[in-house]
Amino acid sequence: MTWLAETAMLSHGWRRFLLLLIAGALAGLSVPPLFVLPALFIAFPIWIWSLDGAETTRGWRRLFGPAFSIGFAFGWGYFIVAFHWLGAAFFVDGGVMLAIMPFAILALAAMIAVFWGLASAAAHLLWSHGPWRVVTLATFLTIAEWARGHVLTGFPFDLLGYALTPNDEMMQITSVIGIYGLTLVAALIAMTPALIWPADERSLSRRLLPFFIAVAVIAGQLGYGHNRLANTVVTERTDTAMRLVQPLVYEHADWSNADPVALIDRLLMLSDMRMDPTDQGLADIDLLVWPESSLPFFLSTYPEALARIARLLPEGATLLAGAPRQQYEPGSTLASAPPFNAILAIDTNGEVIASYDKSHLVPFGEFLPFGPFFAQLGIKQFVPGAEGWSHGDARRRLMSLPNTPSLLALICYEILFSGDLGDAANAQFLFNITNDAWFDASIGPAQHAHHVRVRAVEEGMSLIRAANSGLTFATDPLGRVTAQLAPLQMAALDVSPYERLPATPFAQLRYWPLLVALLLGLGLSVLVHRRRKQPL
Repeated sequence: MTWLAETAMLSHGWRRFLLLLIAGALAGLSVPPLFVLPALFIAFPIWIWSLDGAETTRGWRRLFGPAFSIGFAFGWGYFIVAFHWLGAAFFVDGGVMLAIMPFAILALAAMIAVFWGLASAAAHLLWSHGPWRVVTLATFLTIAEWARGHVLTGFPFDLLGYALTPNDEMMQITSVIGIYGLTLVAALIAMTPALIWPADERSLSRRLLPFFIAVAVIAGQLGYGHNRLANTVVTERTDTAMRLVQPLVYEHADWSNADPVALIDRLLMLSDMRMDPTDQGLADIDLLVWPESSLPFFLSTYPEALARIARLLPEGATLLAGAPRQQYEPGSTLASAPPFNAILAIDTNGEVIASYDKSHLVPFGEFLPFGPFFAQLGIKQFVPGAEGWSHGDARRRLMSLPNTPSLLALICYEILFSGDLGDAANAQFLFNITNDAWFDASIGPAQHAHHVRVRAVEEGMSLIRAANSGLTFATDPLGRVTAQLAPLQMAALDVSPYERLPATPFAQLRYWPLLVALLLGLGLSVLVHRRRKQPL
């Protein structure tokens, strides 16, 4: 490790860039569902040591100089590994989309790595070359992670804190500090080996102390989680029976291939299937759920669908279906704007009694930033839609349906936005429909599923999730999976939500404690930096 520390400090130019790129890629192995946690303790000290040896520049180069390139290279490697599975979506269309796949993944990773580059540059402005420099970089890295989860609609996949949630026990701390708070913890403990090597005038015991503290933090996290799981009573609701259908609809990629009659046949068959000889089908079901993109056509093109749904549903039941919803001019049959990616609530009369329109659209997936430019290159959004998709109203996520508790409706990756889910205080459980079929045979669906389980822990609410091709499952308010279907299994799953827990500390305080911690980190960094600059 001494050799590695000295190499990182003395390297420069392309050699240093390559070293940081490899180190970042190694750190990327810590993301769900890989969870190679030791990789963090090897990779992040290299970032610290490289900043120790970074040249000091003046003017604008202080922000976009060597320190920026160090953080950018590390982040680029991390996000190439973390987001490589996004390339699976390019196989759906093939052609020019497949040809540009490697460049698109590299470009996306590079754009997001800019946040880590800026964090590195900002940290270097307050660099102290003492033990507290770990706090400085961890503080700015957490700020950068918050920024990438919010700026330009945000992209909060694979926040660093997820590396510390590989099991039910370690997830539980997010009920207190949230995933961004855990990101700060992960950054701090991952950088502690940089305080051990290279050796200096301090004794070995003093140099090892921060690492022992890091180990103690992980042990404490495990202990807290074990205690919470063992002593928290969860109660399954008896007033809401749900059937989740996993239909494996692949016509979502090209609506021209969709046969509405055949698709409705499949969905109705799966919905009313008998799991075992004692199964009553839909007789005791309150909510029937079809996932996102299960209806890849406008219901107006097949009006009989509503009548067939009405005949299927038992009295008092409601269907929640993922389907496009068209907007019309008043008194006209002409569309007034691009459609919504929606959840439609359909009752036993075949009437749409409520809906939720996806408000947080996926860049390049459901809308095309700088559309005219990319259109000239033959690049289009992945999810079909006449002219893109319209943004819905996030304030309408709370759905109150007849005979069922209020649910917080979230479509696909909307559930990734920690602390920004909507009116969670008045919901009884989280409800997520998704279509991850774009990424089948990759780690994408499992990664997405893990992220949404953490939301359940943060909010102290059970989660009901219906996916087109997997993973369809339900959790209790502690994020533990209580029932699930296997990936790529065409089937249905009967579940019930749980009573929500009393408001978790995170649900009450959100990220105010983290803001205080970051301000303290910034203040401490400024103070130590100034003291180091004072002449003896």
